[in-house]
Amino acid sequence: MSFIQSCISRGVMHVVFNRPERRNALTCQMYSALCELLDRAAQDENVKVLMLSGASSVFTAGQDLDDLLRHPPEDADAPAFQFMRRMAAFSKPLVAAVEGLAFGIGTTLLLHCDLVYVAQDSRFALPFVNLGLVPEAGSSLLLPRACGHQRAAEKLLFGDLFMAAQALELGFVNRVLPSADVLYYAARQAERLAQLPAGSVCGTKALMKGQEAPGASRAADEVALRIKAEAGLFVQRVTGPAALEAVRAFKEKRKPDFMGMD
Repeated sequence: MSFIQSCISRGVMHVVFNRPERRNALTCQMYSALCELLDRAAQDENVKVLMLSGASSVFTAGQDLDDLLRHPPEDADAPAFQFMRRMAAFSKPLVAAVEGLAFGIGTTLLLHCDLVYVAQDSRFALPFVNLGLVPEAGSSLLLPRACGHQRAAEKLLFGDLFMAAQALELGFVNRVLPSADVLYYAARQAERLAQLPAGSVCGTKALMKGQEAPGASRAADEVALRIKAEAGLFVQRVTGPAALEAVRAFKEKRKPDFMGMD
């Protein structure tokens, strides 16, 4: 069974996280598959929009911690970081339909999407510090831009769970919908985009991201540079004592003890 499924319909490439037995948690192999799909979608003229969703009414529980321990990223070219850079640079519209959990990368990847529709019972969390790690996917830059420094700090430092209504308030969600409607609504919006002039759609996206404005190279590089900086610190910490203690505590269903750890 493929953990990443895809199909093209009405100009939309539908990409589905499909690992329901692990709540669609992402592995190195899945990140590599996502990179390949993003590259294919970018080059295929029949693909006008890419839409992300998760199988079995769950978006993704984020990084698979067992896989992270077995295959910790060694540098900024690890598959997870390559996926983040491709999301940030993807020139066509990105649409997300979120149900259930959207933890860690499940939340941060939404900051790169152009349209985000979520079920009313969706749950979000950014538990990087709780895991002895640091934010990724440019979230240390993009979340403060979306909602302000203090509100972003509360989410990134404490990692507390929050619901769809607050995600909407924080500014990275377009609409909260009944659970039964979110996939259908997101797909219809993606198809609406696919029917519009592709040059106008992609040009508008590029303008909003600062990629077609004076000083565009600096604007376009800012997110990529932040992803690289986050990756460098993430790599330093992922095999450190705090991260290892956090994973042990998670598996043992107890509160981590970071006493004496930086």
